[in-house]
Amino acid sequence: MAPLADGFTYGQWCLVYNALSFGIAAMGSATIFFWLQIPNVAKDYRTALTITGLVTAIATYHYVRIFNSWGEAFNVKNSNGGDYVVTLSGSPFNDAYRYVDWLLTVPLLLIELILVMKMTKKETVVLSWTLGLASAAMVGLGYPGEIQEKLQVRWFWWKLAMVPFVFVVAVLLVGLMKATWKQPDSVKGLVVAARYLTVVSWLTYPFVYIIKNIGLAGPDAATYEQVGYSIADVVAKAVFGVLIWAIASGKSADEEKGLIPK
Repeated sequence: MAPLADGFTYGQWCLVYNALSFGIAAMGSATIFFWLQIPNVAKDYRTALTITGLVTAIATYHYVRIFNSWGEAFNVKNSNGGDYVVTLSGSPFNDAYRYVDWLLTVPLLLIELILVMKMTKKETVVLSWTLGLASAAMVGLGYPGEIQEKLQVRWFWWKLAMVPFVFVVAVLLVGLMKATWKQPDSVKGLVVAARYLTVVSWLTYPFVYIIKNIGLAGPDAATYEQVGYSIADVVAKAVFGVLIWAIASGKSADEEKGLIPK
């Protein structure tokens, strides 16, 4: 947990404050929606939808903690109707909550996709363990570099974290292609969209990670990091979850009509 640099403008403070608030609202409302929809899908897809809601519920909790920590880290005051002045309060800003969140939710994100695709039991178990462990390793390897200021150290851990990252992306783009084409026509496009949305949203993270590696520092770097990670999280969890629900709902409807076997 690296200390914050002084010198944040009121605009920068508000931008992060509002991005974190948006994260709470998006994740929280998504959780309620996903769990309310569980009885409306077939039994085979309820576990996937339960995990989808669990992912956004965990993220909601961590975003509340990050939001509170951000507020406590600053004093924001004005005098006689003048401009607001932002100063550090002395309390730490604990953005390690993000990595705790990712360690729990990133493997679950991949598992919910595998479950909703309804592959064979063997394929489901193998892929869940393989992708789950690889994604956990990716997060675990990224954190040591995130809290360092030395560029050589940050690049070292970034490169290590990219090894499991590239593996997971390759499985999503290539490894799941055969299983995707076995999906019913009604949801095949949604499965493709879910795979590519995961890849696109995930590609945001390594680029946000290297913000400090390419010369940005202080309040500018912290602002870009927090806003960038917040947007990526909402897309990768809440928006992705909507696709998982749509796939589960579509396949459930096909099963009811007898278009695909139960």
